Amino acid sequence: MPAVTVRLSDREAQMAREYAAQERRTLADAMRVVFLERLEDEYDLRDLRAAMREHEKDPVTFSMSEIMEKYGPSDG
Repeated sequence: MPAVTVRLSDREAQMAREYAAQERRTLADAMRVVFLERLEDEYDLRDLRAAMREHEKDPVTFSMSEIMEKYGPSDG
């Protein structure tokens, strides 16, 4: 498994250790979890912005009842 070195100031390292202790995780695990959660948030934000741009091109919206009428469960 690849390893990554992160340089932190003394204060940043102390904050990271305290956070890891609060979460009852190793420092490496806490940093991995926080990083991956942030990365996921960034991807979600990118996708949201793309969807908003797409919606600006064609701003048609539908109510939930219209969606259910068109795509809702069928009796068949």
